[in-house]
Amino acid sequence: MLLILFSSIFIIPVLIGWGKIMENVSGILFQGISGKILSGILGISLIWTLISFFIPLNIYVEAVSIFVGLFFFFRNRLYGEFYQFSKKDFILFSAATLIIMLAGSYYPYILDHFGYYIPTLQWLAEYGMVKGISNVDLTLGQMSVWHIFQAGFSNFSDPFLRINAVLLIIYTIYIIERKNWIHLCFLPVLLLFSQSPSPDLPVIIFSLIILNELTAGNRNTALLFAFSVFVFSIKPTMIWLPILVFLHSVFIFKNNFKPLLLGILILFLFFIKNIWTFGFPVFPVAIGDLGVSWKPNPEVLKISSQFAIMKTYDMQYTYEEIQKFSTSDYIKNWLFLAGIKSKINILFILSLAVFSVFTWIKKRKLITLICISLLIKGILVLAFSAQYRFFIDIFFVIFFVLFHEYFNQKKSMIVFSVLSLFFISMLSFPALIQKYIPSFRVGSFMTGFEKEQLYKPSTYEYRQFNIFKIGNFKFNVSHNYPYSFDTPLPAVTPFYIFDDVKAGIFPQLSDKNDLKKGFIWKKMTPEEKKEALKVINNIKNTDK
Repeated sequence: MLLILFSSIFIIPVLIGWGKIMENVSGILFQGISGKILSGILGISLIWTLISFFIPLNIYVEAVSIFVGLFFFFRNRLYGEFYQFSKKDFILFSAATLIIMLAGSYYPYILDHFGYYIPTLQWLAEYGMVKGISNVDLTLGQMSVWHIFQAGFSNFSDPFLRINAVLLIIYTIYIIERKNWIHLCFLPVLLLFSQSPSPDLPVIIFSLIILNELTAGNRNTALLFAFSVFVFSIKPTMIWLPILVFLHSVFIFKNNFKPLLLGILILFLFFIKNIWTFGFPVFPVAIGDLGVSWKPNPEVLKISSQFAIMKTYDMQYTYEEIQKFSTSDYIKNWLFLAGIKSKINILFILSLAVFSVFTWIKKRKLITLICISLLIKGILVLAFSAQYRFFIDIFFVIFFVLFHEYFNQKKSMIVFSVLSLFFISMLSFPALIQKYIPSFRVGSFMTGFEKEQLYKPSTYEYRQFNIFKIGNFKFNVSHNYPYSFDTPLPAVTPFYIFDDVKAGIFPQLSDKNDLKKGFIWKKMTPEEKKEALKVINNIKNTDK
C-alpha cells in the first residue's frame, strides 16, 4: 500500500505537467486537475508509442519524461489547484484512496496478467515495439497503448505495475471535481481491476468520463473525439465510443469533419502500430492484408479464430460441436451455458432490450445516439466473439444513462461504502467466492490478505525456465508452467509452440544478429521438426 502511495504521489504530478504541455498545444479537454491528467495520459502515451518503434521504453526514456513533467508541474505551480479541494472533499478523497491502495495491493489473479500483460511490458521495456512479434506469441501482437503507458513507468516509478490503482485515484479526483456522484457507485466494482495493468479498467473509466462530458454539454469535439479514438486504440472493442462522439458532433453540434483530424491521426498511428506488430490494421482480425512479410501464418490465425469461438461458449463445446450448431443452437447454447457466464449473457441481452425501450420512451437525441452506438458494438461482439469481457463496459454505460439523475451524493456514498466493503471482503476472503460461485473461475486464483501488503503490493516470482533453439531462434520456455510472465526474453509460451508445430512452422529472426529487427515465420526443415518435437516432449514431460 505504501509503495502504491509513493508511485501515485510521483506519477500524478508528472501527468499534470504533461497535461499542461498538451493544453498549450491542442487546447483544454476540460477544466480542472483531472482534465490535465487525462490530457497528460493521452500525450505521453502517444509520444511513447512513437518512441517505442525505435528504442525500448527503458529507464532513460522514463527519467527524461518524468523530468519534463515535473518541470512543468512546478514551473507553472500546478500544485496550487489541489488547494481548491474543500475539507469534505479531501476526507472523501483520502478514504477512497486508502481503499484503492488496499485493493491494489493484493496478488494479481487475472490470467491475462501472466499470459499477456507482463510479457508485453517486458518486450516494450527491453526492446520496444518489435516488428512481427505476433509470430512469437500471437497475443503480443495487440501491444495495447495502455501497456505502452504502463511500460514507460515500469522501470522505477511503478515497478510493481499498479498503474491501474493510480488511475482509480485519478478517477476519484475527477468524481470530486465534477460532483457527478453516480461515479462513486462504479468505483468499488472497478477495484477488481486494480492489481493488474488490465486495459479493461482504463477503457471503462475513460468511456464513463467522456459520456459524462457529453451529458454535461462539453463542446470540445476535437479533443473528445481524439480521446475516444485513444480509448479505441487501448481496446478496439470500444468501437462504440468514437462512433458516439462522431454522431454527437454531426447530429447535435452540426460540425464538419475538421475537428476530427487529431482523432484520425491517432487512428492512423493505431493502424501502423498493429501492422508493425501483427501485420494487419486491427488485432486480431486478419482484414486489410498489405502483404507484409512478417504477418502471422494463416494456419495459426485459423487456430486462434477457432479458439475464440470456443471461448465464446466458455470452452464448454469443441469447435467441431459448435460448427454443427443450427442458428437456434448458437443462440440457445450461448444464453444457457453452465455457470455464471449464462447469467451475464442473459443480462447483456436484457440490458440492451431495456435500454432500447428506455431510448424510445425518452426520445432524446443524445440517448438515441448512445443506444445506436451500443447496438452497433453489441452486433459486432456477437458476430466475432461474444465473450463477456468484450461487452462488460456496456453495463456501466447503461447504468450511468438510466440513473445518473437519480444518484445524489448521499445515495452514492451509501452505495460506495457498502460495495467497497463487499469487494474488499471478496478479495480478502476468496474462499467465499470459490464456495458459492465456483463457475467464476478467476475467484480460484485469489489468495486473500497478507500483512506484507501494507508495505508493498503482492507479486509472484517463478523464474524457472529451459533454453531451446530451433533454426536461428534461441528462446526460453517456462519450466512446468503455462505462462512466461517472468521468463527472460525472448520467451515463448508453450501453447504457441504447440500451435506452430501443428502448423509446421516456427518463428525465426529476420536478422539472426539483431532481435530488434523482428520476427517472421518459416516452414520448418526436417531437422528443425525433430528439434521442435524434442521441445514439445520436454514440455510434456516436465508438465507431468
